[in-house]
Amino acid sequence: MVTPKLVTRPSNPPATEALVAAGVHPLLARLWAARGVQGLNDIGQQWAHLIPPQNLTHVDEAANWLADAIAAGQKMLVVADYDCDGATACAVAVRALRSMGAHVDYLVPNRFETGYGLSPEVVALATRHRNGKPDLLITVDNGIASVDGVEAALAEGIEVLVTDHHLPGDVLPRARAIVNPNQPGCGFPSKNLAGVGVIFYLMLALRAVLRQRGVYPANGGPRLDNLADLVALGTVADVVKLDGNNRLLVTQGLQKMRKGALHAGLRALFAVAGRNPAQANAFDLGFAIGPRINAAGRLADMSLGIECLITDDENHALQLARELDHINQQRRGIESTMQDQALASLEGIEAADRASVCVYHPDWHQGVVGLVASRLKEAWWRPTLAFARSGDDELRGSGRSIPDVHLRDVLDLVSKRLPGAILKFGGHAMAAGLTLRESAYEHFQTAFDEAVKTLTGKSHFEPVIETDGSLESGYANAEVAGLLLQQVWGAGFPAPVFRDTFRVAHQRLLKDKHLKLSLERGHQRFDAIWFNHPQTLPETIDAAYRLDQNVWNGMISAQLIIEYAGPAEC
Repeated sequence: MVTPKLVTRPSNPPATEALVAAGVHPLLARLWAARGVQGLNDIGQQWAHLIPPQNLTHVDEAANWLADAIAAGQKMLVVADYDCDGATACAVAVRALRSMGAHVDYLVPNRFETGYGLSPEVVALATRHRNGKPDLLITVDNGIASVDGVEAALAEGIEVLVTDHHLPGDVLPRARAIVNPNQPGCGFPSKNLAGVGVIFYLMLALRAVLRQRGVYPANGGPRLDNLADLVALGTVADVVKLDGNNRLLVTQGLQKMRKGALHAGLRALFAVAGRNPAQANAFDLGFAIGPRINAAGRLADMSLGIECLITDDENHALQLARELDHINQQRRGIESTMQDQALASLEGIEAADRASVCVYHPDWHQGVVGLVASRLKEAWWRPTLAFARSGDDELRGSGRSIPDVHLRDVLDLVSKRLPGAILKFGGHAMAAGLTLRESAYEHFQTAFDEAVKTLTGKSHFEPVIETDGSLESGYANAEVAGLLLQQVWGAGFPAPVFRDTFRVAHQRLLKDKHLKLSLERGHQRFDAIWFNHPQTLPETIDAAYRLDQNVWNGMISAQLIIEYAGPAEC
């Protein structure tokens, strides 16, 4: 609906030359250099290059406390979040702690009943846990904002260890220890660890303490690198910035998967998703495996996803994976219906001078509104909020934003201009959630739009597709496509998008919504596809595209995935 602007990412010839001289493929060297890689030291993918755990504030204190708790036989309870990062973090915590002799179980909140994080309601559930009242709670991927929940735990005589990666508020909870690279004063160089990365680091520190105490020999104890597949999945699924340290973690996890050394639940999820772990890549984790786990937290109970990742029984794992796949299919159906309803409600918005999009339907599902907001944000390229009814005079909303608009700051301004309308809110620049009085919805829509305009000085925004320029003809083949697919791309380290002029030799529609193309550039001809684009193209086009592989009848060929195409300039 919005025409993007195509720009070329700045190149870095000196860094490119240095990487080529070090033996890196010339195309890969060019792409890496344009993304800030200066030399081989920036792409170290072996465990020896991992930032040491000791750089995390409180990690040694927390590890020593956990070692004492294990020795004393204390009951531990992991309190997880209800997304893929939270599920993988929980699985890493439970698997690692059990392997080191801990008496540990887990509890995951229900997003529709107890809300997000370690709330007092979750603490009440913990005291009645099937494993008995815990001696200590360990939060994963949550807890940094759980001031009231920690107080409730302390009142019950339960101590709390917070592991999280979210930004803290003005007041920190009175936990016995907080391990979070984003807490004040923490000097950990990578502020981009996912929740699963934080707990993995703590488990590394715990094993080091047990080695120091003589529980294990100097290099002994459980092989925590066997958890790399779970760490990789949670890191990619949470869309954290893939800095060098996170790319190392993801690379190690993908290598495990490609060698077949993955946990039963992940193997089962690959199977139901129709993906081959021997060719696993970050795209599989983010768009095939992660959504199936997330679906449990959106529509049902994230315990299903956690159990799938914890079990070592292949049959049980496959049963749970099939259940997760079924829930994900339900999620897709619900999302499709909601999206159609949202689009219908937005007819004519282009004529209105709106800088934002707000949509609401009383019958929408609370767990899916964030996905609808994300789809609409991409279509309209405006900060978008989608709401569902959550109670008497209450709406639960989820928002997604664009680089020009800091969503949490916008909501903060609205809360000041429209006192009492927003019951609570939180989030960051690109995503946020809020609870709103239903009776205030109409006024909120106007106030939200005005706040966007106030903070940006704009009423319209232009999407930008950053490309890597032309793809050299010698590299436009299936072999190079395979090389690119093997690399770790994602948030902050985007997958390569190339830009070239083609002649459209043939075009037809697939399933009435995808444009299948045969394109020519010089003496080369390419198969290409533009997903969810039913409109035909002119004879000569300027296209932004990804280089991909197409496998058909055992033959592998290059295929172009069109991101955007328009008439070529003469």
